[in-house]
Amino acid sequence: MAVLIDQPITRTAAPPRPVPCRGGNPVTVQPASRDPHAFIAGLPKAELHVHHVGSASPRIVSELAARHPDSKVPTDPEALADYFTFTDFAHFIQVYLSVVDLIRTPEDVRLLTYEIARDMARQQVRYAELTLTPFSSTRRGIDARAFMDAIEDARKAAEAEFGTVLRWCFDIPGEAGLESAEETARLATDDRLRPEGLVSFGLGGPEIGVPRPQFKPYFDRAIAAGLHSVPHAGETTGPETVWDALTELRAERIGHGTSSARDPRLLAHLAEHRIALEVCPTSNIATRAVRTLDEHPLRTFVEAGVLVTINSDDPPMFGTDLNSEYAVAARLLGLDERGLAELAKNAVRASFLDEAGKTRIADEIDAYTQRWLAS
Repeated sequence: MAVLIDQPITRTAAPPRPVPCRGGNPVTVQPASRDPHAFIAGLPKAELHVHHVGSASPRIVSELAARHPDSKVPTDPEALADYFTFTDFAHFIQVYLSVVDLIRTPEDVRLLTYEIARDMARQQVRYAELTLTPFSSTRRGIDARAFMDAIEDARKAAEAEFGTVLRWCFDIPGEAGLESAEETARLATDDRLRPEGLVSFGLGGPEIGVPRPQFKPYFDRAIAAGLHSVPHAGETTGPETVWDALTELRAERIGHGTSSARDPRLLAHLAEHRIALEVCPTSNIATRAVRTLDEHPLRTFVEAGVLVTINSDDPPMFGTDLNSEYAVAARLLGLDERGLAELAKNAVRASFLDEAGKTRIADEIDAYTQRWLAS
C-alpha cells in the first residue's frame, strides 16, 4: 500500500521555526512551496537507507522471474503491483524473501546492482549507501568471491557511467539467526573478501522475537574492523529496541527508529549525540508500522532536534522513490525549497562519505538551490 503525493502542496499558515541539526545549519520549517515536485526532481541527493533486492524495479524483477520460472514471483510487471501489496510486516518479509530467491547467480547480482544505480542517477542521487545481505546469496550457492566481484564491478561501472557513487552496508538478516550473523561478519571482516566499497554493518529483518543484544559480538567484530554500525531498530517494536541498538550495538545511525517518538529521553539522547534517524515514511505506512502519514512521527523528530534523513527503503515494492519521499517530507514538515535543500544536506552530513565528497555534494545542493530561487 503506497501513499504518494499526487497533488500540489499548499502553503501553510504556520510561521518559520528553525530546528537545529548537525553543523549548526537549521532545517527551517516554513510555509511550504505550492508545488515542490519540479525542485525535488533536480535536487542533488544522498540516500542512506535503501535495500539492494528491495530496489529491484518491476522491469528487473520480471526479468529475473523469467530467468527462474520455478519462482512464485509474477513475470508480468503489472501483476507485481498486486503482489507487492502487503497485509502486515510479516507478509512484507515473506514477499521480500521471494524476490531475494530470484538472485541466484553472480550475473543476477551484477545486473540488479547496476540497474539500481541507473534508477538512482535518474533521481539525481549523487551518493548512496546500499544495504546488501550477502548471506542470502552465499547460502543459495553464489560463491562469496564472485558476489564481491559482481557488486564491485557494478559499482565502478555505475560511477563511471552515471556519476552515482555507491557504498555498501552488509546487513544481518535477523530472521535467519546467528548463523547468518556469523557469515555476514566473516564476509565483512575477511580482508581477502571484503569489498572496497564496504563502509558499514547493519541488522535488518523482523524485530519482534529478534532481540538486538544477541548480535553484539558480531557488531563488535565489524566495528573493530573499521566499519560503522547502522542497525534497524524501533520500526515495529518499542523504544527499548532503539536503546538496545545504541547501548549493545553502538549504533551511529538508526534504521527507521519510528517508535523513538514515544520516549522523550531517547529523543533527547539522539539529538544530543547527533545520531541520525534513517526515516522512510511510505515504507512505514506500507508495512503498517505507522497507520497513516498524518500520524507519522517525522515532525516530532525534527521538533526534538533529531538529525533526520529521508530515504525510500524498498522503493518499487512500496510504489515510491526517493523523490516521492522528499515530497512526502515537504508536506509533513511544511518545507520550502531552502528547507528541502537543508534536508538533503542532512543525508550528506550523516553519511560515511569522506569530507571532500561531503563538501562537493553540499556545495552542489547550495548552487542548485540558488539557481532555482533566482530563476
